[in-house]
Amino acid sequence: MSSVLYDAQGPRAKRRNIVLTVVFLVAVAALLWWVFGTLKDKGQLEWALWEPFFHTEAWSTFIWPGLQNTLKAAALAVIIALPLGAVLGIARLSDHAWVRVPAAVVVEFFRSIPVLVLMIFGLALFAEYTNVSSDDRPLYAVVTGLVLYNASVLAEIVRAGILSLPKGQSEAAMAIGLRKGQLMRLVLLPQAVTAMLPAIVSQLVVIVKDTALGGAVLTYAELLSSANTMSGYYGANIIASLTVVALIFIALNFALTTFASWLERRLRRAKKSTGAVVGPNDAEIAGTAGTGAGGTL
Repeated sequence: MSSVLYDAQGPRAKRRNIVLTVVFLVAVAALLWWVFGTLKDKGQLEWALWEPFFHTEAWSTFIWPGLQNTLKAAALAVIIALPLGAVLGIARLSDHAWVRVPAAVVVEFFRSIPVLVLMIFGLALFAEYTNVSSDDRPLYAVVTGLVLYNASVLAEIVRAGILSLPKGQSEAAMAIGLRKGQLMRLVLLPQAVTAMLPAIVSQLVVIVKDTALGGAVLTYAELLSSANTMSGYYGANIIASLTVVALIFIALNFALTTFASWLERRLRRAKKSTGAVVGPNDAEIAGTAGTGAGGTL
């Protein structure tokens, strides 16, 4: 059976794919065995290095506070970047050049700068021109860098999602007298949300991961920086600490993408039906309302 994307495989192609799959699995197994053997030879699999993570002290003192700071910075960045990105994306589609051009300049400027540079610039800005305390500056700088960069990326996602809709949607809305603002709010955005959702979620995952840059450079006490602190406190178990932190990041991002997939399926199902239950009498009235038939004299 053929599909739109590829033709059905023949016997030779199936045999070749089976061989390649077996070779790949053997290579992965060999790599994992080598990694396991190397860690064992270096003493990184000793129980003493992993034991602290089975007690509450490591979690309550290091991991949980770091995870809280990661979630705080990511949540603040998402809350600010999502609406800002939507506004910039819609502004780039404006018919007025005085709105479209400045929005395009802002988006292209901040989208071209690495997020780490924006964080460092934000830290210097808050230290030089504001009264923000030194304890809060890293958080402010991390959120500022994440917002400026990711809002610009989200603006392009919003713009691409709206432009991906058929032109007939806009033409039909304008034909019934909707203004540009009503067209965007009532017709285009509701339909584009479903198409944009996978890309938006991917960018939210990027936001969560990029909080680690604040810990590596700006001394922000987020989850990744807690690995170095734990390693120094418990004694050279950096591999164990990084492994635990990596698993937490994987679980966090997997939960985020799983929720997004569920939400996307729910939105698609909701669009297949109006949700209204119409009875026979309603249908009869609706059919005769336009002509005036069935009315009383």
